[in-house]
Amino acid sequence: MKDVASVSNPLMESANRLQELMAEERDSQMASGYHKRLIQWINDFHRSLGEDYEAGACLVNFGQRVTFHIEDISYWNPALISFIGITEDGSPVELIQHVNQLSVLLMKLKRKEPETPKRPIGFASWEEYEESRNE
Repeated sequence: MKDVASVSNPLMESANRLQELMAEERDSQMASGYHKRLIQWINDFHRSLGEDYEAGACLVNFGQRVTFHIEDISYWNPALISFIGITEDGSPVELIQHVNQLSVLLMKLKRKEPETPKRPIGFASWEEYEESRNE
């Protein structure tokens, strides 16, 4: 006869893993999940541009075109993403969008402050960014 603990332990492990998978799926559909993927995509693009350039965004709406340097990306669960940056003339901008409406054209822009070290968007250093990717 099998020990009850030996039978229930694998069942409990399976139930716990199923709960973890369900939580991961739910989180991937939240703004926080979109935020994590956007940060990776944008920083991969940002890093590929070399030291003289940085990632920017171009938005076209109502016949107007706005280009800005992306400085940060934030979110508010369940469904809002915010792009924070500075236009070419130095004006601060913040675009808030629902995750279902996300559409951002990434652009290669000359760095606004080439004398300072290039840092990843949303992080203090490239080391901090790499650590977050491994979590």
